[in-house]
Amino acid sequence: MPNLELFLLSISNFLYGNIVIFLLISCGVYFTIRTGFAQIIYFFESFKLAKEKTDKNQVSSLMALMISTASRVGTGTIAGVATALVTGGPGAIFWMCVMSLISSASSIVEGTLAQLYKTVNSNGSFRGGPAYYIEKGLKNKKFGILFSILMIISFAYGFNTLQSNTISSAMSYYIPYYQNSIWPIIFGLILTIVTGFIIFGGTERIGFISSYMVPVMAIVYLAIGWFIIIKNFSSVSTVLDTVFKNAFDFRSIISGFAGSALAMGIKRGLLTTEAGMGSAPNAVATASTSHPVKSGILQLLSVGIDTMICATTGFSVLFSEVNLHGGLDGVPLVQEVLKEQIGDIGIHFITFSIYTFAYSSIISNYCLAETNFLFLKDDKKILNTFRVSCLLPILIGCVASPTAVWNFADISMALMAIVNIISMILLSNKFMICFKDYKDQKKNNSDPKFKILDYKLDNIESVWK
Repeated sequence: MPNLELFLLSISNFLYGNIVIFLLISCGVYFTIRTGFAQIIYFFESFKLAKEKTDKNQVSSLMALMISTASRVGTGTIAGVATALVTGGPGAIFWMCVMSLISSASSIVEGTLAQLYKTVNSNGSFRGGPAYYIEKGLKNKKFGILFSILMIISFAYGFNTLQSNTISSAMSYYIPYYQNSIWPIIFGLILTIVTGFIIFGGTERIGFISSYMVPVMAIVYLAIGWFIIIKNFSSVSTVLDTVFKNAFDFRSIISGFAGSALAMGIKRGLLTTEAGMGSAPNAVATASTSHPVKSGILQLLSVGIDTMICATTGFSVLFSEVNLHGGLDGVPLVQEVLKEQIGDIGIHFITFSIYTFAYSSIISNYCLAETNFLFLKDDKKILNTFRVSCLLPILIGCVASPTAVWNFADISMALMAIVNIISMILLSNKFMICFKDYKDQKKNNSDPKFKILDYKLDNIESVWK
């Protein structure tokens, strides 16, 4: 088993280190230039779009936003950022924010395409995502099937096992000998039953819960983080000076790029936002809106929330006196930081944050996986069987640490991202048709409404006709 884990890890490192990161950067730069820095121009508009009203029986733009944000904002915003700081240094925060800004252009594109090629369910709701725009836009059903399978493996079975394991492991602080007792099984059963109740309620129930859970957890976490920053306001100039000096320490970058602030910041900035990787569009497509580009622009807010949480984690660590090279890493490092800044309650707060971030990711990841399962087989009876199968990894993750499963999920996600990026580039002209239409209508001071009859686009559902 250790040999298998090392083999899968080596494949994962190769894919991310040599292919995925390069493609994500290239894709982000390409769409940043082609859209004229749309992620900057339209960022504040995303706040207005989040308030758009829709039919009460439809998934609102806000609900779709919260589902995609919940999937993005996992435990990586805490543990991943801390690891990036330990490995790459303070400058990793700067490059993380830069890469989030660049890659967010890709989120506009994939969100727009997901809306453009979405399909209508029998109950009037919507579904879509990369598998759907690959099939309809590129007329390639086989690659759509490949994407769906990779998505299901990564999110329903791989990452949800990881998230439930993270939640369960956090209980060790409160229950002595937790891992060697019956408590992981009991906790796993409770978590599985609660999750079952939510996912059997469908996308609408997941969207409803996410629309409340995500804002609350984000606001509370950001409030604590900003309290720490304000408390240490006198050190702001010193910390920023350290960040910029480390970020532009090119001698260190050249001598050890893999572990430099630049490398770690790029990796964290790209992977935590998932912009361009093909996961968020599955949630974006569920929203009811008058123009595809509206949903694409709204994803800028999702990427922004994720980046703010990551930056808050990073600066909270840097404002503390905890030694980055003192042996602590990940969640324990952040726990020590908050304990120093706000007392013992800081440890409990991080535990709460892990619970909420990880659990919101579990239900959102399932939602994304369900969309891809329905692409493969739109059958209610089989769907219920699939839902049961998605509950098993949650229970398994609470009682075991299947590292091989996580590494395999990483590989699946890397391949998924490659397929999505190539598809986005090939469909870029279709996106630009929508984007130009949106800009033209905005210039006329009208609320953009997309009508497919105005353009030569085929395989589009009647919702746009």
